Amino acid sequence: MTKPNILASVDLGSNSFRLQICEVHSNSQLKVIDSFKEMVRLAGGLDEQKNLDEASQTRALECLARFGERLKGFPPEQVRVVATNTFRVAKNITDFMPRAEAALGFPIEIIAGREEARLIYTGVVHTLPPKGDKMLVIDIGGGSTEFVIGSELQPALTESLPLGCVTYSMRFFPNKIGQKDFQAAITAARNEIQRIGKMMKRSGWDIAIGTSGSAKSIRDVLAAENPQTHDITYEGMKKIADKIIQAGSVKKARFSGMKSDRIEVFAGGLSVMMAAFEELGIEKMTVTDAALRDGVFYDLIGRQINEDMRDQTTAEFQQRYHASPNQGKRVAAAAQKFMESICHALNAPVQELAYWQQYINWAGMLHEIGIDIAHTGYHKHSAYILENADMPGFSRKEQRILSLLVLGHRGDIRKMVDLVDNQMMWFAILSLRLATLFCRARMPLELPPYTQLRSDNGNGFILRISQNWLNEHPLINGALGYESEQWQKVDIPFSVQPQ
Repeated sequence: MTKPNILASVDLGSNSFRLQICEVHSNSQLKVIDSFKEMVRLAGGLDEQKNLDEASQTRALECLARFGERLKGFPPEQVRVVATNTFRVAKNITDFMPRAEAALGFPIEIIAGREEARLIYTGVVHTLPPKGDKMLVIDIGGGSTEFVIGSELQPALTESLPLGCVTYSMRFFPNKIGQKDFQAAITAARNEIQRIGKMMKRSGWDIAIGTSGSAKSIRDVLAAENPQTHDITYEGMKKIADKIIQAGSVKKARFSGMKSDRIEVFAGGLSVMMAAFEELGIEKMTVTDAALRDGVFYDLIGRQINEDMRDQTTAEFQQRYHASPNQGKRVAAAAQKFMESICHALNAPVQELAYWQQYINWAGMLHEIGIDIAHTGYHKHSAYILENADMPGFSRKEQRILSLLVLGHRGDIRKMVDLVDNQMMWFAILSLRLATLFCRARMPLELPPYTQLRSDNGNGFILRISQNWLNEHPLINGALGYESEQWQKVDIPFSVQPQ
């Protein structure tokens, strides 16, 4: 088994896939002990209908299998895998994901654009302390570009736009590069950046920082052209663009400072960066080696020392939507007890229980956020928010789990039949439904004596509960009868047995 202080991050970008393994020291400093990078060019495999073609899928699976071999022996809690824009937009990604996870051997989190921006900023702020300066961070990826402004550990503004070095290179520069092609790319990128331009300029910044491949490539080419150049400037980029246009392609321009794997996507990244400079009025940009993978590491370290961003987001959502933290804690605690009883009855692995307990906890804390919209059908509003809002720290898959748990915690259970295909999810929903039922009075409550869920010959569950307690709580007693009827509709027998 791998030592506890060895962590691994996998960044599945639209242009390249990266695996990095680090040793974490006591001061939370990272020492890189191994790294791999492969130019998969996943975004290049998207057809006009946004489906990944077989060739790109094959390249990705072969790369993931190699990464998986290196990661053998790593416990799941020491590895985090994040996937970005192409995974977000591909229409057939649902079919591809099981094959990808099987090849790698670890679950893959498809993160939202703003979550990607937050993680990029986290990497920058930990490796390049701002010293009070307000930073504008721009990361041009293969399929999207992230814009972040911040001066503290958590960013003030995060945005993600569909601008990428791969997608723009394919769209505007498939053949010979001319003046009109380059200007068309810059104009298209500026039109996208306009959507956030006023907000970004209103916030302001002291220094601009570029991260990842496109920014580093532009810096390296500028430095090769002029060794005294350390920053990216618009004048410098304009000279590079003119040289590309005059030569007709990046390859024919023969830039000595460019790595061979950047040639095909350099023009797309350059046009997006020039558009950002023009639209935002950037004068110069410093480039850092920090990137998404670094942010993933620091986020993973935070989870291990109980500084999980997901817990902070949960607390912020309770405050934003005026949900009672005390009621959330009561429901979460009761639901976790019910789930523990179920897993004990099923002899479920400890890891399985731990996995679902965290989602039950967050769902319990957030199940009432929809009341801020309307009390009637509030669980539907809560579920919609949890699935669609930007939730720092949570992946899309995790938000979907929370949404389903909250949607199923009240009302007719039959609405969940077509949405749930996991047995443990059903049991988590049962636990949350019982918890909200027992905590209906919104008062501190100890579960009654002998309250326990036992397996009914492996087919269903019996809730054994004190008869005296039931007599003293007629509202809950009646609700338990309704709950028993609900579960018969989905072929999971559940009944209450007084004792």
